[in-house]
Amino acid sequence: MSRPPTFTPPPCARARALRTPRGDFAVLDAVPSADVRGTVLMLPGYTGSKEDFVALLEPLTAAGFRVVAVDGRGQYESQGTGRQADYAQGELARDVHAQAKALGSGDGTPLHLLGHSLGGQIARAAVLSDPAPFRSLTLMSSGPAEVSAGQREKVKLLGEALSALTMSQVWEAMRALDPPEDASAIDGGGVDRGDGEDLRRRWLSNDPAQLLATGRQLSVEPDRVDELAATGLPVHVLSGESDDVWPVGLLTAMAGRLGARRTTIAGAEHSPNTGRPRETAAALVAFWSGLRALPGDPGPLAPASRP
Repeated sequence: MSRPPTFTPPPCARARALRTPRGDFAVLDAVPSADVRGTVLMLPGYTGSKEDFVALLEPLTAAGFRVVAVDGRGQYESQGTGRQADYAQGELARDVHAQAKALGSGDGTPLHLLGHSLGGQIARAAVLSDPAPFRSLTLMSSGPAEVSAGQREKVKLLGEALSALTMSQVWEAMRALDPPEDASAIDGGGVDRGDGEDLRRRWLSNDPAQLLATGRQLSVEPDRVDELAATGLPVHVLSGESDDVWPVGLLTAMAGRLGARRTTIAGAEHSPNTGRPRETAAALVAFWSGLRALPGDPGPLAPASRP
C-alpha cells in the first residue's frame, strides 16, 4: 500500500471534482502562480490515490507545471460501480481520455501523462488507444508486463480475502501482516509517515470490485512495449533503485526497448514519489523541459531550475 507523507494538500492545490461525460473524478488540482508551462495528469497505483502525489505538487508547480492528480473510478473519493466489468482496462483507459479532454484549455500548453505502477499500465493503454492528446508518457515504477511472482501471490491472497471478508476485516488482516513500519506491501515503498486513520479511510472507500478487477490485470498484463514504442510518443521510465513489484533491471531493459529516458532515484523503492519526492520532481521537470515544442505549442520549454 502506498503511504503518502500527508493527506493534506499544499496551498498550491485544491481538492475538487473533475467533471467528464464518463462521470466525476476526485482530483487534486495544483496550479503555478506564474505562467503554466504544461499540465500533468497523474494516475495512482493499485490501492493508492491522488494523495500519493502530494509531495510532488509544490516542487512541480514551482517549476511552472500544473499538476492534476486523480482518483480513478472506484478509488478512494471517486465513485465506484460495484461491477468488475466496469474496471476493465479499456474502460479505465477511456476514463483517462475523458479526463484529458476535460483538462483541455485550448491555449496550446502540452499535456503530459504519468502513471505510477498500475496507473502506468492504465496510462499505457490510454496512449495505445490514442496518443494524440498527450505530449509525453512517464511510467513510474511500472513494468512491461505482469508483476513479479511474489506480487502475483499477494494479489491472489488479497483477492481471496476480498471475496470472503468485509473491507474492514481485510484492513485489520493487512495491518497484522504489514504493520506501518513494514513497507513491503504491493505498491508500497518508503516509510509510513502518513496518518494511519487516513490510510484506513482510504482503504475503506475503495470499491472492492475495482480492487479485484485491477489486481487481476496486474497479474496477467501482456507485454505491449513494442506497441508503445511504435507510437513515437516520448517516454520516461522512472523508478527507485530497488523494486520488488518489477525488478529494476527489467525496467531498464524496457526503457532500452522504448528508446526512453531512464531515471533511477537513489534511496527510493517502489514509490519514489513518496520516498524521494524532491529528487523525483527534479527528474520529471528535466524530462518535460527537454522536450522540443511541437507545432502549435506556445513555444519551447525553457530549462527550469532544480525545484
